[in-house]
Amino acid sequence: MSNTIKNIGLIVMGAAIGAGAVVGGYSYIASTDTGSGPVAEEVAAKSNEPLYWVAPMDPNYRRDKPGKSPMGMDLIPVYEESGSDTDAGPGTIKVSAEVVNNLGVRTAQSALSKMHFEVRTVGYVDYNQDKIVHVHPRVDGWIEKVYIKAEGEPVEQGQPLYDLYSPALVNAQEEYLFALARGNKKLIKAAESRLLALQVPQQTIRKLRKTRQASQTVTFYAPQSGVVDNFRIREGFFVKPGNTLMSIGALDEVWVEAEVFERQANMIRAGLPVSIQLDYLPGKAREGVVDYVYPVLDPVTRTLKVRMRFSNHDLQLKPNMFAKVVIHKHDEEESLTVPQEAVIRGAKTNRLVLALGDGRYKSIEVKIGRSDGSRIEILEGLSAGEEVVTSAQFLLDSESSKTSDFKRMHIDESMDSEEMSLEGMSLDSMHDDEDMSLDGMSLDGSHDEMDSGEMNHKSESQEKNDQGNVADESTNLHAMNSDSFKPALHTQMEITSLLTRTPVKEVL
Repeated sequence: MSNTIKNIGLIVMGAAIGAGAVVGGYSYIASTDTGSGPVAEEVAAKSNEPLYWVAPMDPNYRRDKPGKSPMGMDLIPVYEESGSDTDAGPGTIKVSAEVVNNLGVRTAQSALSKMHFEVRTVGYVDYNQDKIVHVHPRVDGWIEKVYIKAEGEPVEQGQPLYDLYSPALVNAQEEYLFALARGNKKLIKAAESRLLALQVPQQTIRKLRKTRQASQTVTFYAPQSGVVDNFRIREGFFVKPGNTLMSIGALDEVWVEAEVFERQANMIRAGLPVSIQLDYLPGKAREGVVDYVYPVLDPVTRTLKVRMRFSNHDLQLKPNMFAKVVIHKHDEEESLTVPQEAVIRGAKTNRLVLALGDGRYKSIEVKIGRSDGSRIEILEGLSAGEEVVTSAQFLLDSESSKTSDFKRMHIDESMDSEEMSLEGMSLDSMHDDEDMSLDGMSLDGSHDEMDSGEMNHKSESQEKNDQGNVADESTNLHAMNSDSFKPALHTQMEITSLLTRTPVKEVL
């Protein structure tokens, strides 16, 4: 009976203990879920602790506690960032929104667009060489009268230019009159053809046929309208067929000749639209087209000559005027472009700073192509739609090395921070301890490698003292804390071994 009562009591006691354990477990879980328990508070406190401290001017200098950098500046704490799971690769940096705003960072998207090029150069107005006439005599003779007084004078077609006396012209007229008198059509036609070959005007021939009397002087007339240029005659001059008396150039259409650089030659072709401006007509532009691109490059100036045509019915464009020329070229195919100010140009490489969002930036190397003054073509290294920095990109790119692409911003986490610095060594201890200085080291131990003649001045007692000093130094080194002075200990052993010619194992 007593055993049964005992068993029942044990069962009741076990049930009570189990119920208490269940209630306690639910209470613990509830406190954990609501974050009000001490464990949750401890976890939250740890999450707000810095991961490490870093020098403001050197991200490679890290410490596990606050302190000073080698430059004397306070170390900056680095916290774990939420949402930093996505890594854009080496070279990515994080900038706070306040710093972005203070720097004035602006961005723009890379896009496929048709580029518009403007080749700017200078040119000079010239006559349309297709409409310029040079006046030459066909016979020897003397200028009896000149109707043009100065170069640049405008003339109309059919206006008299000069009177010429020539025996050859008088003889040609006599032959024509003789043919007319004979009534021989073949002779008449032959004589008239000779007069026309000597540029005798038609009105002179008609007058000769009507009056049947030869003229001693023949008047020559302007073959076209224009202005007189290269005027080289005066009354009384003797002239012959090799002389140029004057030139008459038409101005209803003019040429503008300009030169472009060798690197721009591939963008110029006939038919491109051109606009010019002249100081003579401020604020007004004339439109024309490229008429001809010369096939030969000037070997001295390394430029290519381009000829353009412009209408000039109002005669505002005058030969030898200076003109500012802009040749327009529109691409027919789209190219990947970015704003020109976004490119950071270097001696060997060109770079862009990508805006990855959430304050993250990355510098990349790209290959650039043509530029139209506002946008620049990207051949390699970028895709359409990516965001690039157009302002303050030099400050962001300065965080990177142009040869390592921000790799110095990423430190191998497996590397011990004590191995990255000399903080573990106490310079004061090394200075105070006589055995850690070079003064306490003996250089005499190396004399066993010297010539025996050089060692005669050394006594045996001195050599024993030197060996004793080495043993004392080894004892002092073993007495130092191996954990705190491990780098210093290793360095001191190597120096001692080198100077005393003693193996490291014997020093230890």
